Amino acid sequence: MLELKGLSYQVEDNGAQTDILRGIDLTIDNNKFVVITGPNGGGKTTLAKAIMGLVPATGGQILWNGQDITKLSITERAKLGISYGFQQPPRFKGLRVRDLLALASGNRNLSRDECCSYLNRVGLCAADYVDREMDTSLSGGEVKRIEIATILARPSGLLIFDEPEAGIDLWSFAKLTETFRLLQSKGKNTILVISHQERIIDLADEIVMLSNGQIARHGTKEEIMPNILADTGGVCSFLQPGGNNCRQSKEG
Repeated sequence: MLELKGLSYQVEDNGAQTDILRGIDLTIDNNKFVVITGPNGGGKTTLAKAIMGLVPATGGQILWNGQDITKLSITERAKLGISYGFQQPPRFKGLRVRDLLALASGNRNLSRDECCSYLNRVGLCAADYVDREMDTSLSGGEVKRIEIATILARPSGLLIFDEPEAGIDLWSFAKLTETFRLLQSKGKNTILVISHQERIIDLADEIVMLSNGQIARHGTKEEIMPNILADTGGVCSFLQPGGNNCRQSKEG
């Protein structure tokens, strides 16, 4: 179970204090698929980073399966089974894709077939990528999908994805949606996804609407989806996979 109790994050700029997260209280039960959505600049990415430890909470608590992880490092949280997929993944020059998958899996001696299986699940032709280097020869979308494959390869209880649809094409997005649907059906992970995509939101057990650093709404898909449609008027509310439009953001 993931519990956020009064979680806050503040920054100072020229002596002025800005509240990015404003006392968030949220409980997510184990093995739930939860989508966090809402307007740009509402604090979605910051919330995900705070859970992973990429930004330090300035107030409140974060508990994972009853353990207070608020002050733990990123490495310590990862050892507890928390994984994070960046909106813009890093590159690792000199490291092959298969090596990265092996590292993610806990240095298991992954077979070529196992590596290819993870790549296929994110819409990549495995034979073309398994021995490629993680360098600038890969497009942003390719790096994004490889990162998601590494998360799938890693034994994790909590999977956090920050806009996994960003920068990928329509076909790969369909494969990614299938992967999320499979993960949800197995019910073995708690999955937290930041997304504006209707097809991803439609998979959710629960939806969290985040606005101005606060939870505006939280409930089941059936409860929240009508509010999303009413708030947006159906205009620019959902992205086209891989497209550039008004909802694509650099920071949630």
